[in-house]
Amino acid sequence: MEKQKRRFGDRKDGRLLRELDSLHFVTGVIYPRRCDNEAFISERIDLTNINAYLEKKNAGNPEYKYNLFQLIVTALVRMITLRPKMNRFIANDNFYQRNEVSAAFVVKKQFSDHGAEALAFLHMKDTDTLETVHQYIQEQVMYCRSEKVDSSTDAMDMFNRIPRFLSKAALHFMMWLDKHGWVPSSLIETDPYYSSVVISNLGSIRLKSGYHHLTNWGTCSMIVLIGEIKDRPFYDENGNVEMRPSVDLGVTIDERLADGYYYSRSMKLIRKLLEQPELLEQPLHVEVEC
Repeated sequence: MEKQKRRFGDRKDGRLLRELDSLHFVTGVIYPRRCDNEAFISERIDLTNINAYLEKKNAGNPEYKYNLFQLIVTALVRMITLRPKMNRFIANDNFYQRNEVSAAFVVKKQFSDHGAEALAFLHMKDTDTLETVHQYIQEQVMYCRSEKVDSSTDAMDMFNRIPRFLSKAALHFMMWLDKHGWVPSSLIETDPYYSSVVISNLGSIRLKSGYHHLTNWGTCSMIVLIGEIKDRPFYDENGNVEMRPSVDLGVTIDERLADGYYYSRSMKLIRKLLEQPELLEQPLHVEVEC
């Protein structure tokens, strides 16, 4: 992503969009809350090609195997790289273009009712590929499952330790800072709601995908839920049905950022990348015909 010189009105995490058309400018003012402007899209992905690709990719029995989650993460950050409106956010009634492409997810330290959670955050570069995403995720999972505490969790623990009236006052002040983009970076560097996309792998705990709300805190304009892998019916043009392995994606987006056509083409790109997983071996910035 090309870096531009910071100008008056820009934030440390995004560039103020000064070239907006009047419709979008007005939309950001009269519809100020992200949670009031959600659109939900459900996508079903045929895993036939992905399963064959993963079998081939893992044939050499690598120490850390490739999996569906890594492919979906790579497809999402590739789509966001190629479709820049998907990397915008609205804060304090203004539209911003995010300075980088990033992805965040929660790592369960232990699969139990009392297992703690940690926050993983990926900072992407235009030259990244499936290979580097695979490496980043491996490093993040290992770090999150260690005894170390990420900075955002540590900050929340700090607010939880002081008297309630002080912590609530401090948090309200933080929300005011958040509105203006002034929250200290050290407190939010691993906060998933400051990423381009938050990804939750519900399939790993045997849940279906579905709707997840956005938040007014932070800048994240897209949340993606990955559902359980199951055999489901697929129909051809003649009405013949075939059971194939598949996964459902639930995508919640801020509808103020673009129109339905733009979102439709963005979802079509994700489908193509996942149904032709070899494309994920290309750098994120390489265009894909769709």
